[in-house]
Amino acid sequence: MKIGIIKETKTPVDNRVALAPQQVAALNAKYPHHEIVVQRSSIRAFDDEAYLKAGVKLVDDMNDCDVLFGIKEAKAETLIPGKHYIFFGHIAKMQAYNRPLLQTFIEKKITFSDYEYLVDDEGKRVCAFGWWAGVVGVYYTLRGYGLRTGEFNLPKPDLKFTLEQLISTLKSIKLPAIKLLVTGGGRVSQGAQHVLNSIGATLLDDETYMKTETVDTLTYAVADADRLVKRADGSEFSFPHFMAHPEEYVSDFMRWATTTDALICGHFWGPKAPVYLTADDLKRGDMRIKMIGDVTCDIMGSIKSTLRSSTHDAPYYDYNPATCAEEPCFSSPANITVMAVDTCPNALPMDTSAYFGEMLTQHVFEPLMQGTTSDVMKRSTILKDGKLTERFAYLQDFADGK
Repeated sequence: MKIGIIKETKTPVDNRVALAPQQVAALNAKYPHHEIVVQRSSIRAFDDEAYLKAGVKLVDDMNDCDVLFGIKEAKAETLIPGKHYIFFGHIAKMQAYNRPLLQTFIEKKITFSDYEYLVDDEGKRVCAFGWWAGVVGVYYTLRGYGLRTGEFNLPKPDLKFTLEQLISTLKSIKLPAIKLLVTGGGRVSQGAQHVLNSIGATLLDDETYMKTETVDTLTYAVADADRLVKRADGSEFSFPHFMAHPEEYVSDFMRWATTTDALICGHFWGPKAPVYLTADDLKRGDMRIKMIGDVTCDIMGSIKSTLRSSTHDAPYYDYNPATCAEEPCFSSPANITVMAVDTCPNALPMDTSAYFGEMLTQHVFEPLMQGTTSDVMKRSTILKDGKLTERFAYLQDFADGK
């Protein structure tokens, strides 16, 4: 078997890669009857020279590879007919902008597996960047707060930026004395909490956080869905019930919004769930939040100030609560500044690539190179030879443009 690591072709660019140089070298040494090669690229955090030094073969042409790994969606014109591709496809939720990609998979009889659906027997994802999204979300949110207020100016991450640098950079400044709310209880929230704990932020329980009007250091609270919403009929909150019937809940978010300076969104949200902060909520005189880091980036979703996603080059924009419209970032103290970068982990591409590569090695590359049938891989496969698999058959009408 010949496995290829393809160069990224999506715009804006993504600097991550499925395997770091030493990870490719280790797999090639362990499985000498197979070979992993890497397509030359000028944008990766790990440059071509790093792979060459690790003894990895660099190529331009991937036509003789059997399985091809990327990170984000590959451009349709680069897809080779009949191959097996694995990357984040963003098609299984019927994302309209990627309908042509799905149609190309079908037309070119491609087998496609999606990282997002690499799950264990209990349905939990085994390969994900969420923790890192929370880490970067804290940095970008605090950086935006500093730029908005003029209190400090954190540097923009470069290709070689690491978690260690991120934390040491935050430790080098006088942190703002503000109250910050982190929502959610999953990987995104956990990554955000890791950074806040590492830089000495003070964690408060709900009651103390609510009662404390001003603070003299960076202070935060964490609220999962059970403290963000409540049953419309007054019954007790239940996570299983909320996941099954989100439409039976209403937002309880304003009690947080009136006592919070900055918000980091790490919560799961679906279109049937209540809107946490409506346009009317954002207009209220007692709505205190002025900086929002929407790491989950649900556009016009649970937080109505998230009008669009943003990029690493331009991470911020302002939301004018009076007009509900976007304005240039930091243009008015009356506005709410929004950070909605939807690829936050790409700010730490070396760390996140190595982390992701470890998980892929365990759950994908090892079984693949051992020739074993992996249930994890089966569950993630959306198309086989251009035909939708049973689990994803619901996409047929979407593919047909209906």
